[in-house]
Amino acid sequence: MIPLSVIVCVSIIPQILFYFTDIYYNTQGVGQEDTKADADRLAAKIINLRIFSDDNNKINLSLKDVNGEILVISQFTLYADCRKGNRPNFISAGKPDHANELYEYFIDICRKSIPVVESGVFGADMKVCLTNDGPFTIILE
Repeated sequence: MIPLSVIVCVSIIPQILFYFTDIYYNTQGVGQEDTKADADRLAAKIINLRIFSDDNNKINLSLKDVNGEILVISQFTLYADCRKGNRPNFISAGKPDHANELYEYFIDICRKSIPVVESGVFGADMKVCLTNDGPFTIILE
């Protein structure tokens, strides 16, 4: 998920890791079947997706065009399957080693095109507070 955020704060109690204003916030879920090719495709889409307003207030500029910053947070719960019963299962989520490898790979790809790329701590119990702009949230798979 990619909300355009006005304020984002990420902490692992008791330390605040990041505090940003005007940042592109990306929650990253990795599935069992995901590959580096998938990470390449998603990174290119996120970097080039025209979702920022131009001088005419048209959504016409990309993250790259506005010299934007991105924060990438791993979130395996994006793969929750709640279709049966009352307890979500995460069978489709990637195993931690696979997910961490693709998460780090995705961050490295972004850093090749975006000057400021920050990331959370994989597998940590992070407290993430954000204020969305709009809200404007897009789901990319």
